[in-house]
Amino acid sequence: MPAKETIRAYYDAFNRQDMDAFFDLLTDDVVHDINQGGRQVGKQAFRDFMAHMNRCYRETLTDMVIMSNEDGTRGAAEFVVNGQYLVTDEGLPEANGQTYILPAGAFFEISDGKVARITNHYNLNDWIAQVGA
Repeated sequence: MPAKETIRAYYDAFNRQDMDAFFDLLTDDVVHDINQGGRQVGKQAFRDFMAHMNRCYRETLTDMVIMSNEDGTRGAAEFVVNGQYLVTDEGLPEANGQTYILPAGAFFEISDGKVARITNHYNLNDWIAQVGA
């Protein structure tokens, strides 16, 4: 599967909250670079991360633009996160159902039609300003 199709399937599964399909699109040793955070390696670490995220946040991604290099080994996506802050995340403002709209992007490495690395980027200060008021 070409990079653009893999990335599209990844985000389509995310938006449907089809976690089985979502995780099936990852390599076992997937590298996940967390926005303004650390690096996690492995599908189980990503599962744990997503379980936490899905508990604290409800998000849908819109206005998706996907790009890839010619050989299909790398790609990028730009999108808008439409979210609701459900449960207070450690070290962040208290959650009370606030909604937010946040531009974001991600960079990918693709291997054999699966996501081998994803690096996410968004403006945390913008998010805090939207939910912290």
